[in-house]
Amino acid sequence: MATRPDFMRELKRGEEDEVFALLTAAFGQKDEAKLVDDLRKTRAIAGEMVLPSSEGIVGYAALSTMVSPKGWLCLAPVAIRPDMQRHGHGRRLVGMISQWSVMSGNSLVVLGDPAFYTRCGFAPIPAGFTSPYPLDHTLIAGPTQTKTPALIYPRAFEG
Repeated sequence: MATRPDFMRELKRGEEDEVFALLTAAFGQKDEAKLVDDLRKTRAIAGEMVLPSSEGIVGYAALSTMVSPKGWLCLAPVAIRPDMQRHGHGRRLVGMISQWSVMSGNSLVVLGDPAFYTRCGFAPIPAGFTSPYPLDHTLIAGPTQTKTPALIYPRAFEG
């Protein structure tokens, strides 16, 4: 019988090593796991969500505080354990975070596949924004009104 994930919840102290292993397995290398470690060390993490199951953590998503615009968040990385991918778990995890962003009035930016993230409630970033990353793969959930249209990510992203 296949593992069924439980409800999404916040990361608990002591689960960091399991998340490191999940990120390494999901991405096939340690760059994203090291990014999360760097975000934690620099206190740029705003929240970490996991998708637990009876067999351990099967999904993970990090929210970090953007340098600019002030008050905005970035969703990255997002990962689902390789054997659990293609079952809708990532879409559910990201969709719930997107809905939270919209309902709470928070602006949330993500870099990634526009086809996937638009299915999860994100929209393309409006014209006029600048970013060190490709704008055609930059999406947003929540309000876009800002006096500072420069997207500046936490220093850990430069890594």
